[in-house]
Amino acid sequence: MPAMGEANEVPPFLTAPAGAFGIPVCRLGLAARGNSSLEPDDVLHAIDRGMNFLNWPGLAEGPTPGDAMTAVVASLGERRKSVVVCAQFGARTAADAASELRDALVALGTDYIDVLALYYVERPEEWDEITAPGGVLEYLRAAQRDGVVRGLGVTSHQRKLAATMAASGKLDLLMLRYNAAHRGAEIDVFPTTSARKLPVISYTALRWGALLRPTPEDPPCFAVPRAPAWYRFALQHPAVTVTLAAPGSRSELDEILQVLAATGPLSEAEYTLLAAHGDRVRRNAGSFP
Repeated sequence: MPAMGEANEVPPFLTAPAGAFGIPVCRLGLAARGNSSLEPDDVLHAIDRGMNFLNWPGLAEGPTPGDAMTAVVASLGERRKSVVVCAQFGARTAADAASELRDALVALGTDYIDVLALYYVERPEEWDEITAPGGVLEYLRAAQRDGVVRGLGVTSHQRKLAATMAASGKLDLLMLRYNAAHRGAEIDVFPTTSARKLPVISYTALRWGALLRPTPEDPPCFAVPRAPAWYRFALQHPAVTVTLAAPGSRSELDEILQVLAATGPLSEAEYTLLAAHGDRVRRNAGSFP
């Protein structure tokens, strides 16, 4: 593995302040996924460009000690302290949490994890189990006091439930879907997270690729914007602390990294154009709440 250089400077409007995670982070985060062809050099390239928020899918999704992000985190050495690792966590009880946390620390070659996000909490009953005596939250709060975990969050698709969990005061951050075709969080969730100053990590900025494709309703001569525009759309909302990108290849990564060349937020005209296509995609690309 080649030597790692210093990270490039990220524009101030694309930097989240240190208060959220202990260090300033790039608002464009890198997520691992199972079908990615990224190599360790690609992950290092992203970090060198300033992407220092890494979302690790956790052992539940099957990364191995040899997958790119796992290998890179384990190799960071002194540079580990300049990167925020957010790991998805599947346990719901304290009994299951101990072994999962131990295995995650071993896989990542680290003695702490910056953020654990309870993976896809989709039903109120799950939240009740998580927060009950003997639930995973009790165990992870103890791990947080010991410094093994530095922040706790939840990942969910359910906006109303997400708002309830955010309002509970039991979380340090929230992860949820937000993109130009799915803007319901602006009404259902962001008022709560903003009032509590709770960081939000958004995902599916491309709406599983649908925002990159035309629709039958597109106006004449409309050219569908490329991926960087859709990440910038998600980052336009002040409630979004970080939005995640999950490139499948080095070429996709390099295209996404164009976001970091932006000198400022989208103009009103650019935002309006993207929002209009998002509305068309929502009407034409299948049913999602």
